[in-house]
Parts: sequence; C-alpha cells; structure tokens
Amino acid sequence: MTTLHLVLGDQLSRSLSSLRDIDPKTTLVLMAEVMAEATYVRHHKKKIAFLFSAMRHFAEALKEEGLTVRYVKLDDPDNTQSLAGEVKRALAETGADRLVVTEPGEYRLLHEMQSWTDEFGIPVDLCEDDRFLITRAGFGRWADKRREPRMEYFYRDMRRHFDVLMRKDGTPEGGQWNFDKENRKSPPKGLSGPKRLSWKKDKITREVLDLVEHRFPDHFGRLEPFHFAVTAEQADAELEQFLTEILPSFGDWQDAMVLGEPYLFHSMIAAYLNAGLLTPMDVIRRAERCYFDGTAPLNAVEGFIRQILGWREYVRGIYWRFMPDYAERNALAAERPLPALYWTGRTNMACMSAAVNDTIEHAYSHHIQRLMLTGNFALLAGLSVSEVCEWYLAVYADAYEWVELPNTLGMALFADGGLMASKPYAASGKYIDRMSNFCGSCHYDVKDGEGERACPFNSLYWRFIAVNEERLRGNHRMANILAGWRRMGDAKKAALLSRAEHCLNLLADDKL
Repeated sequence: MTTLHLVLGDQLSRSLSSLRDIDPKTTLVLMAEVMAEATYVRHHKKKIAFLFSAMRHFAEALKEEGLTVRYVKLDDPDNTQSLAGEVKRALAETGADRLVVTEPGEYRLLHEMQSWTDEFGIPVDLCEDDRFLITRAGFGRWADKRREPRMEYFYRDMRRHFDVLMRKDGTPEGGQWNFDKENRKSPPKGLSGPKRLSWKKDKITREVLDLVEHRFPDHFGRLEPFHFAVTAEQADAELEQFLTEILPSFGDWQDAMVLGEPYLFHSMIAAYLNAGLLTPMDVIRRAERCYFDGTAPLNAVEGFIRQILGWREYVRGIYWRFMPDYAERNALAAERPLPALYWTGRTNMACMSAAVNDTIEHAYSHHIQRLMLTGNFALLAGLSVSEVCEWYLAVYADAYEWVELPNTLGMALFADGGLMASKPYAASGKYIDRMSNFCGSCHYDVKDGEGERACPFNSLYWRFIAVNEERLRGNHRMANILAGWRRMGDAKKAALLSRAEHCLNLLADDKL
C-alpha cells in the first residue's frame, strides 16, 4: 500500500498539511516541473528559475530526511508536461493507491483536482492549506456579516484575534490601528536603499538557469543576474537582514519611488512567503518583537505587519469568496488592448519606463509602483482588465492568481465596482511628482495638462473622470472631484480631452 503525496511549486514548506505525520515506509512524494504550469501565462524567466531551483532544493531536503521523492525535471523525456499527467504516470508506475495533496492556491487547479478521484479511480485527499492564518470558510463567514468587506476592518479583527501589536486593555499599540499618515514621506535627494544579500549559485541553480534560458528564450524578463534565495535557510537570512538593518526605515519611505532604486526599504520576501519558504506568523511575530525590543519604530513595524496579517490574508479571502465570477468583473468597461510598453519598457514617461524596466530586470517592483504607476496608468487609459491581470500574473516572481487578481482587478483597476476599494486609485502626475524623483528627468512636464509636452497622467486623469462620471456619481468619496470636473470651463475640458486622445493615439502607436 503506497500513498502518493503531491507537492506543488508554491508549497515548499515542511509544515505543509499533506506532509505531516507521513510514514517514510509507505509514502512517495511527487514533485514535477511541467510546461503547463510554466506557460499558462508567459511567466518571467526569473520566476520560473526561482521556483524550479527552490523545488529542487526542497526535494533534496526531503530526501536527506529519509523520504522517497519522485522528482520529474522539465527536460525528462518521459515528462507528460502536466500535473495530471505526472500524477497518472506515477500511479501507474508505482502502484500507489491513494493521493494526498494540499489544496492549491488557484481556482483553476482546485477545479481540476476535484475531478481526479473519478479520473484516476483512487481516493484523493485534498488537505486544507493551513499555512494561511484564516480559513477560506472563516473569511467567508466574516465577509457575509458585512455589507462592505473592507480590509481595514478585517485587519483589526485579525489583530485582535492573534493579539498582534495589542495592549492588555484591548486597544492597539500607539492608540491607533495604522500609521499611514507617517508612511507617506516624499523621498529626499540622495535617498537610497541598502545592499541586499546575494547568493552564490550552486550546481542545482546553475542547471536550472541553463534550462530556463534554453527552454523559455522568448519569455518576459532578464534571467541574470540571479540573486534569489532558493532554500528556507536563505530566505530566513534575507528576512533577518530586513528586520535588523532595513525595517527601521521602511515606514517612512514605504510609498517613495526613486530612480535606480527598485527596492529601497522594502522586504522583498513576498516571493518566499508565497512559495512557502517562509511562514506568515513567524514573520509577523519576529517583526512585532522588533517594536517591543525597541529596534524598529511602530509606524514601520505596523505597516509591515499590515501587509501580511492584513492585505495578504484579505486578498486571498476575497479571491476564494468571489471566484470564479470575480475574474470576469469589469465595472468600468475597460477594453483597450495592453500596449507594447508594458512588455518593452519603451516610453518617454520616465516613471513608467522605470517601473517596467525594473520589472524586466528583477521580476519585482514594490506595491506603490504596482498600484500608482503601472496600475494607475492602466486604470486611466482604460486598458483591458483581463490583459492587465494576465500581465501582473506573468511578470512578478511573487504573483499567483489568488494574490494577483484581487490586487489588480479590485484595487488597481476598480473593476469589481468597489468591493475592495472605496474609490478608484486614480491619480494625476502630481502624486507621482510628490512621491518620486522621476518627473525631474522626464520628457514630459508634470505641471502641464494640455500642451505638447504635458504629462500624459494629467490629461488621462481628467478623461477617466469624464468617461466614468455616471458610473462614479454615487461614490461619496468622488463627489468633490466630480464637482470640480463639472465646474471646469468648456474650453479647458476640451483641451484636456483632446490631449488625452492624442496620448492614447501615441500609446497605440508605441510612441508615447
């Protein structure tokens, strides 16, 4: 009697529910690199390399523990190139009569796996993924009690439940739940982030890099230099560097953007959390300790913890609560094709060029670049919701649909009609100028809205307001902005809209 335990590429945790209490004598662990998962979107080369190398290292760690691991490499001539195909092949070749797998993070895979009992004719145990801090059912119960399931209230409840940054009287540390107002400082001249850890590439990683360059030459992004942690120990070292050297500055500058500084003071651990090399509560408790030990200020620690205990858990909850219909939402009827600049970084807009080229180089950009540059531009230009979501899923090393889709469709594009966000995150060039140093070196004039060199964000912002005036009329947070548009003189309106249309034509011709 043999039980097959399937481990997916984002389940690289020894505490995984499907790997607990296993008997080495009757257990076979299956891990497989397959083209179906590497190409359902054209994932960044670095993302594929990171996951394949981390998977191979995890498999070696399981073998050292005494477990039998059947590891199928991408270039194995017998590889069927799909998860179902590799499960079926393993069952046939080993005689295993039971399959155990932790539930996947994406709806498409769960839907597929729910048919495997009938397809393979054996019991399939789908274990809950309890590496997250709230169950899917638990979030559903929380959301069902609220007319508007906002993250802020979810975050407060999670703080109370887990007793994170709470005082004995049940109030939050510092007397308030978040310190956003202290975390929006404009970057001073010369602001730069610290040097990050870089890992020597061992034989496994070098083999993976050669494989990815050979098999995915046309995928997005630059493969080298490659600096990712690929083991739990390496990921832990990067977390420790962040907590001891970088976290104290994170709060003040977490919304800042600086040319040539893609990381600044951000943790860069999302890829490791989402692949399972780090666990969320361990990260949260260690960050919390930094505040109580006096090594990092409250605004930094709270802001960092909110991203994990709040946003990460919340977006996963939204995803599972509202899928599969959620992926089809398009409240603002945005359908313009995704322009080439999102893939090439070629544009005269300094901010967009920096954001896309950093993504090409690193498979990373921090949350303000994603929300207020590439996301904001897509919102203002009315870019296709499905194409923008596919782009975000493809280009970032930390992207999986459960985390990418709500953040993109809901927060960045307002395509869910306000389920997640109380108003669209639309902003003109003024915001970008305040929070970055991009505008000083830009071809366009951030202070102009109508002229030949006017910043495209300015005219596109007002076009967005005009086009969506009726859709946004009932949103109380947009009332002042809509009133401002209505008061604006006809000549100025016409000039702004004309400039916006010209920018959109340039965008379509790849000349913006």
